[in-house]
Amino acid sequence: MFKQSLIASALISIIGAAPAYAAQLTGKVVDANNQPLSNVTIHLHGKSKSVKSDKNGQFTIEIDADSQLHVTKPNYLDKRVDVDEAQGFVRVELKPTSVESIVVYSSALHKNSMEMTSPVSVLSGDELKNRAKPTLGETLKGQPGINASYFGPVSSSPIIRGLDGPRVKITQNGLDSSDASRVGPDHANTNDSLAAQQIEVLRGPATLLYGSGAIGGVVNVVDNRIPTDVIDSLQGAADYSHDTNSNTNTFAVLLESGFDGFNFHFDGVKRKGGDYETPNFALPHDEHEEHEHEHEGEDHAHEAEEHETEYANRVDNTFIDSEQFNLGTSYVGDHLTVGFSYGRVDTDYGIPAHSHIGHDHDHEHEEEGHDHEEESVFARVKQDRWQGLVNYAVHSDWLESVGLRVGYTDYEHAEIEDGNIGTVFENDTTELRLTAEHRLGEWHGTVGYHFSDSDYAANGAEAFTPSTNTKTHALYILEERRFGDFTLELGARIEDYQLSSKGNQLEAYEEDHDHEGEHDHDHDHGHGHDHGGNLDNGFISYDLEMTNLSLSIGGVYDFAEGQNVAVSLSRSERAPLTAELLSNGIHIATSTYELGLGYELEGDHLHFEPQDIEQETSNNLDISFRKFSGDFGYTVNFFYNDIENFYYQALTDYIYSPEHGLEVADHAHEGAIPVFKFESSDAKLYGLEFDAHYKLSNFARVKVFGDSLTAKLDNDEYLPRIPSNKLGLDYEHSYESLTANFTVTHYFKQDNIASYESETKRYTLVDMSFNYDFEFMGSDMVGYVNLDNLTDELGFVHSSFIKEQAPLPGRNIKLGIRGYF
Repeated sequence: MFKQSLIASALISIIGAAPAYAAQLTGKVVDANNQPLSNVTIHLHGKSKSVKSDKNGQFTIEIDADSQLHVTKPNYLDKRVDVDEAQGFVRVELKPTSVESIVVYSSALHKNSMEMTSPVSVLSGDELKNRAKPTLGETLKGQPGINASYFGPVSSSPIIRGLDGPRVKITQNGLDSSDASRVGPDHANTNDSLAAQQIEVLRGPATLLYGSGAIGGVVNVVDNRIPTDVIDSLQGAADYSHDTNSNTNTFAVLLESGFDGFNFHFDGVKRKGGDYETPNFALPHDEHEEHEHEHEGEDHAHEAEEHETEYANRVDNTFIDSEQFNLGTSYVGDHLTVGFSYGRVDTDYGIPAHSHIGHDHDHEHEEEGHDHEEESVFARVKQDRWQGLVNYAVHSDWLESVGLRVGYTDYEHAEIEDGNIGTVFENDTTELRLTAEHRLGEWHGTVGYHFSDSDYAANGAEAFTPSTNTKTHALYILEERRFGDFTLELGARIEDYQLSSKGNQLEAYEEDHDHEGEHDHDHDHGHGHDHGGNLDNGFISYDLEMTNLSLSIGGVYDFAEGQNVAVSLSRSERAPLTAELLSNGIHIATSTYELGLGYELEGDHLHFEPQDIEQETSNNLDISFRKFSGDFGYTVNFFYNDIENFYYQALTDYIYSPEHGLEVADHAHEGAIPVFKFESSDAKLYGLEFDAHYKLSNFARVKVFGDSLTAKLDNDEYLPRIPSNKLGLDYEHSYESLTANFTVTHYFKQDNIASYESETKRYTLVDMSFNYDFEFMGSDMVGYVNLDNLTDELGFVHSSFIKEQAPLPGRNIKLGIRGYF
């Protein structure tokens, strides 16, 4: 009772510390020429809500005693203004920036992109809408340091500095997207770019706030499904576009309204399209057919020659049929913001190059009347997502606000073959994030508790990972202090990681093969199992618990007006995920047999020996140089990432076939596939990214961008599927209501490859776009035309598992219209 009374008293004292009365402050935002700036965001520090300036640059906001306003607008330098309740009026002047500056929601401390210690990119506004593709990977891949896994354009996840999958966390408003995109490259992410306000990419380790799954970076999709600003009238937007290449039609709508602090939100996206076309390309040879032709003799030589090379100009089974929507409501008061949302995703999409080991599946593509129920294999994704938000602005002398975000996601990915359900992947996730923003003396920061509980299951013939429960509890702290022109940032996170998998076939195998030896059935960490003979998708029960520690120190030095240098040093730990640790089966999407870290191959025996598994540890250094004022601006990032115990897939000397099982690859069998096993070794990834702008006139600007990456193991071998380096030029010209953009991106030849990879040729993509702003019946409208791959260049993506079967799309014309009201 004493403890409960003490906690209750503390909560009452915190709430009671907030001022009882609020004062009303009016103001005006102008540019350097004293012209009013509209749609400027004015945020009261310590609160979740903000207001916008009107067309005259004017705004009104409620403040508590001494407060600080954070005034932001894209492409202008942020300004922080101290105000008090007796002030009444404030005038704010914003200066333009030559490099885009925008508030990063995932920063936790309300920083803009030019104030961050770690590099960050943000896509927002009309630029995001015009670039939006069905997947995050395709939407973001033109950014420096960012590429795509590319399992066709409808299943493509972001790669940050060569890292993806289990090392890059995809979040929506700071909570995990909780799909199965980390399990395999053919599993699409469920976030849609068209529903987003902005997409933020944090390069390098971001484990402090987002957990060990963010050791390579974070992609945070920000939307307004739970409104945090007061909406006092009906507003919204609608968008329609058509892509000629794949005959894709996309509809998107946004509606928001509110009254007396209560707000409502709805957004929806519907997208339907067929297979995409490419320039003529040679289909890869079937090695087994070649082997047969070699022994058929001279009588069949001509027939073999005829079948030697086949060409295609379309990638079959790459259609999409998707519907999704989000509903949300909130109440925004002077101190309290509370809200709830529900989202639904229903998507069917084709899985290209989806072979079936040991089976013949002939598929004839129908050019007209596309019916995916008749396609050989496609994915049917369903997701229900609930989120809740509570934020209380305390505004005491030391505690500014307390925030709570909770989410529950029910996800299902079913692979449909010839109209029948094959393998089903499920993931039910509960997540909670509790934060307290505070100011202690000269230090400003946040402390938090982060909980996640994920139940993953895979059932069916193509399941290559066991059903697993993964649970994490974490505490973290992030603090900053300004010393003149230098801002110091410190952070730490400690995370308890628990993984528990359910066995099935291997345990049955043990019972049926007792004559092969006695086995220890204690499946806790540290016990081994020996399995002889052939195996087929077998799993063993296993529990793993690790403590992950992450530390960071960084600083930003503003050495001149509009210029700074940022340095960040971090050490981050992560434990292996289920696929890395316990895989044991055929991964159809990649045409390989996969074995996890816990397994060892010896002769014709497979041992489960997980004793020596250690955490993957990233030691990362980032140095960024930025200039963001005047006509010339740039951002240049140098990074060096030394990773201990890097988990990667190594090609073994074994093959697998349904008839013979696992065996040493001393001779080939028809339908046999290579066996890859997860190993751990030290690795180094280093390189640079740059983005430089120059304002030629009030109507024109030019930008040069690019990146370079080297990724090697300690034995000096290159890591597989590392993206090609790129270099690009972007020119934009505006005249009255028309804006034209011309972009050339060159992808260099990738010959720094793993021993079992093939080189990828260089290619150059030329893109153009035109936007025209106009007014129709009192509403702002935008008509746009995108010309993608104008020269119809044939390009292959080195980071793709199916690069030879799925080149990039050929020439495409996208026509669209967007309206705001």
